[in-house]
Amino acid sequence: MADGEIRLETVQKELSRVMQTPGLSAAVDNVDKIIELLSAARDKVAGALDPHTASLTMTKLQNPIKLAFESVNENLKEVSSTQKHLGKALDKSFPSKPLPADHDAMADHPRLINRAIAMHLLREGQFSVASTFMDEAPDSPLNSGTYGLIESEGTPSDDVDEVMDEDDANANADAPVSVAARCSSMTASNSEHQGFPSLQSQELQARFAEMYGILQELKARNLVLAIEWARNNSAELEARGSNLEFELSKLQYVWLFKGPSINGMPDNEHNGRAGALEYARQHFGRFQERHLREIQQLASAMVFAPNIAASPYNLVFATDSAFVDVAASFTREFCSLLGLSAESPLYIAVTAGALALPKLMKYRMATRAKGTEWTTSNELAFETPLPERMLYHSIFVCPVSKEQTTESNPPMMIPCGHVLARETIQKLCKGSRLKCPYCPSEGQIKDARQIIL
Repeated sequence: MADGEIRLETVQKELSRVMQTPGLSAAVDNVDKIIELLSAARDKVAGALDPHTASLTMTKLQNPIKLAFESVNENLKEVSSTQKHLGKALDKSFPSKPLPADHDAMADHPRLINRAIAMHLLREGQFSVASTFMDEAPDSPLNSGTYGLIESEGTPSDDVDEVMDEDDANANADAPVSVAARCSSMTASNSEHQGFPSLQSQELQARFAEMYGILQELKARNLVLAIEWARNNSAELEARGSNLEFELSKLQYVWLFKGPSINGMPDNEHNGRAGALEYARQHFGRFQERHLREIQQLASAMVFAPNIAASPYNLVFATDSAFVDVAASFTREFCSLLGLSAESPLYIAVTAGALALPKLMKYRMATRAKGTEWTTSNELAFETPLPERMLYHSIFVCPVSKEQTTESNPPMMIPCGHVLARETIQKLCKGSRLKCPYCPSEGQIKDARQIIL
């Protein structure tokens, strides 16, 4: 087994111990027990007429209080021990090393970094934290129209950003309130912040508050708000080729079909198989052109209703991960209509950096040991090992110069259809004429067109 695998196994073992430890909840329970004992003793002493009662009560209280305090100390000691062992395993497996970089590429872009952080907090539903960050962050981008969350024309910036992190969502869950109330309170609260004055930015926060509220409802297995949003934006969704509205309506049909014993909804004519059939009659008509076969499957399943799990439609009616999947689809479509990516760019950047960093450090240490350095700017000497979902932009290497194209030296398609780097074309050009190095065709340099990959 490789050293890296051994280190990872050690960390995983310690992490499992931490997860199995009761944590501070046991200590909190014991503290609550101590408070209850003291409160009961106080009430008994206060209501006693005999002065000897107080002395007897305090004497009886000593042992339970002592045992409870010992339990608290044991709980805290166990938590501290597991965390200490995990910390040592992390330090041993991932020792602190200086990054093998002579220059921090993002050091000159503090506003871009702050904007990414602010957007990530908004997407996670951390509205109060985001608001505080916007006020206190140095070089805040939110005071500038150029670097704001929304550009001056009202078009979402391509540089700014998640699927919402469920733990953070739980931490920020308030008492149930309507999406409209969330949006109203967000707009009102942010109007007081001098660091976030732009109307477009307030509207963006309100939109994220709306998304967060709908995701909370989806988490509670309530599809009404999501369906309403999809219906209100059906034109834009259909133009994108999205099936979100039908997928939400389909899941609503399945959820009603399962009945009150599963969905927990009121047991009336609008629930169960009758409610599902009524819902289909009201809402599935508009989807027949694109989803007729699926609608027929949903209707045919009525025959197998007594034992749907053993029917040919059991997968259609499985809801184990259906709400999680539809929440991810909703998040993706909601962000797409805002002109933003489905995942937070901050999350993508940090994850990609964590994946690429070990190989980069190994390469830099090897080149320094041999006294060689990669001198080409804006390029790496090796391919960054990222998963396919994190590969967004293709690269192009000029077949003549063998150099990767950049923003200042983009790929250009010449009239014959071959693609070369701009600098290569300029070197091959004689006057205004250009001869292709790969075919007999000739053309003029003015006819070359830049390729956007």
